[in-house]
Amino acid sequence: MNKQFVNQSGSSLIELMVLLLMVAIMMIIAVSLIQRQLADRQLDMVARNFVRHANFARNQALYLGEFVQLVPHNERYWDDGWIVQSGCLEKSGSEPCTTKNWLSQESVFPVYFKNQAFADPHSGRKGILFNSAGAAKTNRGGFVANRLILGHHNDPVLERQIILGGGGRWRICNPRLDSKSCK
Repeated sequence: MNKQFVNQSGSSLIELMVLLLMVAIMMIIAVSLIQRQLADRQLDMVARNFVRHANFARNQALYLGEFVQLVPHNERYWDDGWIVQSGCLEKSGSEPCTTKNWLSQESVFPVYFKNQAFADPHSGRKGILFNSAGAAKTNRGGFVANRLILGHHNDPVLERQIILGGGGRWRICNPRLDSKSCK
């Protein structure tokens, strides 16, 4: 029996496997780009929340005419979150007072603080104390001029810097995009 094959318009198994391989490669590239973009946005969100809370603390100090502080939750690491509070912060006598908590931020994982800045060089306590004039000071009275550097556990190359400049102005800096302004 002699069979003649008619021109078939299908694809072979090898062609199908090549197509699946190309789709898999594109998916791997797309997933890594999406993960980096997600990590980038998480860094921006934490940096903006920190600046927003610091600006709120400064404005509350100006409005209330008393000290307001921004401190880490456990008074050691910013990674565990922070709190804005006022009351009982001045060095006064034995007057009874209560601390008022205004805002707080819980843990910022997978974002972490590469440095644990904004610390009093004398006591080692972390935090920023805003006086009634809105100036950022340490607990001992020295001026704060510092920066926090944020990193991301999923992408160690990503970084944001939160910089406190003169006059209580805050900036968020991305060293990959604007390395000159991060200095």
